[in-house]
Amino acid sequence: MSDNEFPREIAASVRRMAGHFPSVVVTGARQTGKTTLLTKLFGDYNYVSLDLPAEAQLAEEDPQSFLSRHPAPLLVDEVQYAPRLFRYLKVEIDKHREMNGRFILTGSQKFGLMQGVSESLAGRCGVLELEGLTIEELGPVFPRVEESEGIAGILGRGFMPQLWKDPAMRPADYFASYQATYLERDVRQLLNVSSLRDFDRFMRALALRSGQLLNKSEVAKETGINSKTADKWLNVLVASNQVTLLEPWFANPGKRLAKTPKLFFNDVGLLCFLLGLSGQAVTGSYLVGAIWETFIFGELRKYLSLAAPEATIWHYRDQSRETDFIIEKDGRLTLAEAKWKELPTPRDFAQALKVHELLGPQARWPVMVLCRTRQSFPVAEKLLAVNAFRLREHLP
Repeated sequence: MSDNEFPREIAASVRRMAGHFPSVVVTGARQTGKTTLLTKLFGDYNYVSLDLPAEAQLAEEDPQSFLSRHPAPLLVDEVQYAPRLFRYLKVEIDKHREMNGRFILTGSQKFGLMQGVSESLAGRCGVLELEGLTIEELGPVFPRVEESEGIAGILGRGFMPQLWKDPAMRPADYFASYQATYLERDVRQLLNVSSLRDFDRFMRALALRSGQLLNKSEVAKETGINSKTADKWLNVLVASNQVTLLEPWFANPGKRLAKTPKLFFNDVGLLCFLLGLSGQAVTGSYLVGAIWETFIFGELRKYLSLAAPEATIWHYRDQSRETDFIIEKDGRLTLAEAKWKELPTPRDFAQALKVHELLGPQARWPVMVLCRTRQSFPVAEKLLAVNAFRLREHLP
């Protein structure tokens, strides 16, 4: 199966950014396809990967010589391994400020990467994030795999490109290798963790809580680490694009920073691997609802980042009401629930309707349940059951 079968929807945004900024930064987790995408879009550029220790050392210790050796137009992979390079890129950009798209940069560690961008390349670069494949990018391959493996098989496979280029590959084999590489390269580089086994246990403890409110103290106690270490390790998972924290919605924006977020793994296949689930075992797990919600959040996040980057996703929970997702766009709020069901009933909308009433005129109709129904249908007036694999048709 060739890479051409999966054209990436973000490609148009990358081209647009390259036409308006001197540099473009594409971040995202390892193996989401950044290098494949960018080498296709910018095939005539010089290319260098800082995954190569010798190149990373030269870029960090002698950035001027590095840029002489690799002149613009230049594509630099994993640029976060040479933080000092950013200042020299700024100088090179300012020599020809009127020329756009000269430097294309990638990175799989968000915090260090964005620190270099904010300190040296502010106003000089466009920033995009590439996640796993979308259902639309998979095209006709998706229904073929769904027919053979079922929805549970799709969830266990996740959306890393390699697993769809080679459907015969066992997801457990892929993710075991992915996890080992991630721990050895990103975790050691960011944290210098003495025991990778402890970090692996930390990830698996978080996997049990994907789609739930995050209680860091509970996770720290279960893993045998202190709260300060748990904070650091969680920041690494966010920085390396493995998990996302979904903040709560409050009328007062300042309160959003003080309340408890929900935690989600970015790839549902990695989540299933960490939970020890594969194929049809997903369906029988007591965690299937949380796994489904993780999948839904990933689809919402990927779609909105492409179609409406100004939109924001929240969750809501108080003592008597909750809803899984609130999508805020243009001052209006759309409510959606994730349910592992084929045929939702009005009862499945009860909590979201309470939140809708609380939000008042800002809240849009209909309220949606994103589920396994084959065809979207109205459950009642202003209540809509939505085929989760076609959720784009119903989003603002």
